[in-house]
Amino acid sequence: MGGRRPRTGHDWKLLAEACTALLERLPELVDEHLRQLTEYSPVYGQVLPYDQQWREAETAMRVGIETITAPRDSPRRDLQHAEEAGRRRAQQGLPLELLVHAYRAAGYLVWDALLESAVGREPERLAALMRSATMVWSAVDAQATIASEAYLATERELRRRTDERLQALLDALLEGQEAPGLAARAAAGLDLPERGPYAVVVLRAERRDGREAFPRPLLGAGLRFIWRMRADCEIGVVALGPGQGLDAVAHLLDGRCSGPGGISPVVSGLAELGRARRMAELALRTCPPDATDVVRLDQRMPTALVVSQPELAGRLVADVFGTLLELEPADRAVLLETLDAWLACEGSAGRAAGRLYCHRNTVFNRLRRLEQLTSRSLARPRDLIEMTLALDAYRLAGGGAAA
Repeated sequence: MGGRRPRTGHDWKLLAEACTALLERLPELVDEHLRQLTEYSPVYGQVLPYDQQWREAETAMRVGIETITAPRDSPRRDLQHAEEAGRRRAQQGLPLELLVHAYRAAGYLVWDALLESAVGREPERLAALMRSATMVWSAVDAQATIASEAYLATERELRRRTDERLQALLDALLEGQEAPGLAARAAAGLDLPERGPYAVVVLRAERRDGREAFPRPLLGAGLRFIWRMRADCEIGVVALGPGQGLDAVAHLLDGRCSGPGGISPVVSGLAELGRARRMAELALRTCPPDATDVVRLDQRMPTALVVSQPELAGRLVADVFGTLLELEPADRAVLLETLDAWLACEGSAGRAAGRLYCHRNTVFNRLRRLEQLTSRSLARPRDLIEMTLALDAYRLAGGGAAA
């Protein structure tokens, strides 16, 4: 690497003499190099103290000059030094463009100094330098390339570690941990306000028709989503913008998810994300097995109460639908489908009949039979509540009533 060629004979002798003389001027060259860098960008002077920057620049230029006249089969100390420098500069936060510029600037400075040493002397010294130009600049290019590659590799590793730390902070918030300063550290790392309106979305990990279950990427005016993948779901933290509410979240998710999901109520800060996640998971549990929509907990409160108490839900189904459950599956499904349609149509038998493709009198007859089997009246509010909740519990348990 570097395109070095065999260096023998008179050219080699003249080049070695020029490089030896140049090393005696090294402090002067380093001073000029650092002056040029800070003139080009003040960032150079902000990364390191001047004394440390001077020592590192002196070492880099010394190694580079010595490499020009090093034997062909000797180790490339300049490339090793460039790799180490690239890693250090990435860790220190110096922009890559400034790292490459520093190598180019040092190369020009050394080359100009070599040419200056040949001016006014025997013409063959200048000719020997010109014949070495390709080799010298190939070495500078190789150093800049190695430094850049090391810089980018280190930058990727630093970004990975940073991402892992931020993900750990976000996971801790979603788990409801209450460590001191946790929300503040997460806010700073994720560039989010510590206080402000947030919601959490939980999407079930399913695929239908070969489509991804999760809407990625997902952006909306005034909304920012941060997603975390889990084994059985994906969790989205939603930072709500001014004037944005859950309607905006639901609208953005609608039609973009092939699997069901739940949306939590709005909470007032990052420290409350654990509670929001639990509420979003509860909202998801109100979705029947074959559901594909994303639902809001604040619009599923009765059903959420049912699913949060599975033992009582099972008892409710048995008490309300006990006799009904003894019917043939097809007969039972027709009655429960009719009840579900009637409830969805807000108690309108005519609209339910249109949905079920039957006569409205058929709807009335099925509902009367349902009342007889359950010993309850759909005209009594308490009985209606029991039957509605029992239907939700039955459906969520996989009973198969149509939605």
